[in-house]
Amino acid sequence: MIVFDLKCEENHVFEAWFRNSDAYEQQASEGHVECPFCGSTDVVKSLMSPNIPAKGNIKSDIELPLAEFAADHMVAASANVPDSMEASAEDVKRALDHMHETMKKYRNHVKKECEYVGENFAKEARAIHDGLSETRGIYGEATLEETEELLTDGVDILPVPGLGKLDS
Repeated sequence: MIVFDLKCEENHVFEAWFRNSDAYEQQASEGHVECPFCGSTDVVKSLMSPNIPAKGNIKSDIELPLAEFAADHMVAASANVPDSMEASAEDVKRALDHMHETMKKYRNHVKKECEYVGENFAKEARAIHDGLSETRGIYGEATLEETEELLTDGVDILPVPGLGKLDS
């Protein structure tokens, strides 16, 4: 995974994680990288300082549970506001509203295009992965333990934003 500092046409600065530089380039060219403040897809890499470890054989103490679930997708965007540009309450509200709408669109797309399998999600996802069930999009519920096992075994899954919490 790699993190980039990004900047939109409105000069909002934020960071985003990608599998690699090519994944960023592909997503940006397809308009999938959006500013969390204004929703602009006119986004470019911003200058950033390199993060170079002291030794190449030192492992991080930080574990990122479930980080692999979105290796091909942007998984995080956070405000990284320079001192010269404070985010107003209106900017924050606009960013949150945009994020809320994006999550609702994603959730609604999944509900429309995929089959709901309920609590059988982990079992059915594994069966599809192993070729024992027909390939199709599914969604449902899984425990944290089931989710971690699926990811460890290389089953590609993504979380779907909660159904009730987004609409309240």
